Amino acid sequence: MALMERIQKDLTAAMKSKDELRLSVLRMIKSALKYKEIEKVRPLEDAEALQVLQTLVKQRRESVEQFAKGGRQDLADKETKEIAFLEAYLPAGASDSDMTAAIEAAIVETGANSPKSMGAVIKAAKARLEGKTVDGKTLSDRVKERLSKMA
Repeated sequence: MALMERIQKDLTAAMKSKDELRLSVLRMIKSALKYKEIEKVRPLEDAEALQVLQTLVKQRRESVEQFAKGGRQDLADKETKEIAFLEAYLPAGASDSDMTAAIEAAIVETGANSPKSMGAVIKAAKARLEGKTVDGKTLSDRVKERLSKMA
């Protein structure tokens, strides 16, 4: 089942069960996907739709951080619940061992030996982790740490 069809089906179920939070999250997802379709002037492929969902999760994580700093735990909790709903539509995340293996293989592949080649290593590692959810900041931090040990 395509992602849009699954979201529409879940949206209908949320309306019937009167689950307000789930309903608002699903509407937000559908709206973001529709906006991206309009921007691209064609239907989205599943990979593009997953990218939109990853962006929404990243935005929520940043919001949680800001709300926590601002002392608004109620809003931080709401955003955390939204993240849980969003992550249900994303593929499984890359494990630590997957990420480490991808980084090591990317370093060998690119011949990187200093932090200057960080961009190439990140790009190669992301390609190896295709199909899994990868937090870009975490990947970047781990690549930077690994390359700084080489310098």
